[in-house]
Amino acid sequence: MRTRFILLTATAVALLSVAASAPQSGSQLATLKGEIRVDGSSTVYPITEAVAEDFSKAAKGVRTTVGVSGTGGGFKRFCKGETDISDASRPITKSEAETCKSANIEFVELPVAYDGLCIAISKQNTWATKLTVDQIRKIYSASGTAKTWKDLDSAWPDRAIKVYSPGTDSGTFDYFKEVTVGKDGKVRSDMSVSEDDNVLVNGVAGDRDAIGYFGFAYYVENKDKLVAVAVDNGKGAVLPTDATILDGSYEPFSRPVFIYVNRKSADRPEIGAFVDFYLQQAAALSKEVGYTPLPESIYGTARTNWKARRTGTQFLDVKGDKVSGSLANVYK
Repeated sequence: MRTRFILLTATAVALLSVAASAPQSGSQLATLKGEIRVDGSSTVYPITEAVAEDFSKAAKGVRTTVGVSGTGGGFKRFCKGETDISDASRPITKSEAETCKSANIEFVELPVAYDGLCIAISKQNTWATKLTVDQIRKIYSASGTAKTWKDLDSAWPDRAIKVYSPGTDSGTFDYFKEVTVGKDGKVRSDMSVSEDDNVLVNGVAGDRDAIGYFGFAYYVENKDKLVAVAVDNGKGAVLPTDATILDGSYEPFSRPVFIYVNRKSADRPEIGAFVDFYLQQAAALSKEVGYTPLPESIYGTARTNWKARRTGTQFLDVKGDKVSGSLANVYK
């Protein structure tokens, strides 16, 4: 996904930055050895893979593996102690946090970027370039009335809608479901599903009657063969862009993404250095692979929390109830 031509200079700058500001100097990174195990969200994967790729240039003795089993699948492994870091495209849930606690797994929660869920259609589709949230709900809901495009608008083709979606282990699926059909709602059962966003991209791009959704970064990487749908949530149709994702006007499909670090793993020098590097380079590398960097104030809070090894999630209160509100309100 990355343009290596550009990265030759960017990597050199990144390593100088780490040497100057992170606890580990460039020479210290070179002496590190060990293995870092990461798994989880396919949405966060491009950022973590970019970080791992650049980190390995300085820490050649550290082997970092980054899996893509979805947010839910990643947390299952993480809460069993099988991985050091879990990529997540949503905050950890109450039940997942309880599973970790039962296994004596403490974690540090760190937001790393903003992502938008892009609703996409094929370049051949010239009619559905704008959809209301209600129309999207009718397409994806099990009780929805939209089986053909004509069901959404009488002027549109009377052809079956081919629906694509991430799998149920995906945090992208969880988030999309919650903001469309509701947390307790049901999605239609005849969708084509995959945990691999590239499969969804190719499926939508190759069928004029297809519609699907995935992280904004995957649209950016494939915008030569996809059309992003402008979403109207009652205030006019808005396209996903870095600006609309960051300011929240692309609603309800913009969200923060995270990494979760096993607190015990954090004591290992290679893990500590990797996460230091991640937080130093998150803004530049997230932008490079198509995501929207967080405000510096939030990165600052994340670095403070990491340095203090602050454990637990800031998205659940003491009773385990979900905390609502923007990331800026949560991370103070």
